[in-house]
Amino acid sequence: MPIAQLNIAESLYPMDDTRMAGFTDNIEQVNALADRSSGFIWRLVDDSDQDGALLLRLPGSDTTLVNMSVWTDIESLFAYMYKTVHAKIMRERQQWFSTLTTHHLVLWYVAEGHIPSLEEARERLDHLKQNGPTPYAFTFSVPFNEDGVPVTPNFPKKDCA
Repeated sequence: MPIAQLNIAESLYPMDDTRMAGFTDNIEQVNALADRSSGFIWRLVDDSDQDGALLLRLPGSDTTLVNMSVWTDIESLFAYMYKTVHAKIMRERQQWFSTLTTHHLVLWYVAEGHIPSLEEARERLDHLKQNGPTPYAFTFSVPFNEDGVPVTPNFPKKDCA
């Protein structure tokens, strides 16, 4: 069963501010890597000339940036996020984004062929914030299998290749 992820961030500056260049200048490269990564199915994009979803915001917020994608399995998603150049760039995120004091990433299983909406993703993130990890909304630290059974995380150390 495919897995969806929503990752949110609060930018320190407008996207067209030169201080965001270290982030915005790498979007195409990082998204192209996702598109060709093993296990990749789909990612959220907007209608801008940038290759991403920089114009979209989390429902109910004017400032919360979103990144959402669907993968064949949790291991493929983890490998992309933590074992590629994506991890290297995100290690510098404090230059561009506020430190969030609550969950900024949520994972959940979706039916084959289902493309989640931002409203659905917001509901999953809110559920995680209110209830902690459950089969409905969880994290890499506390994952569940497709049957809703908690599993021991078996991910390699977080470092990029």
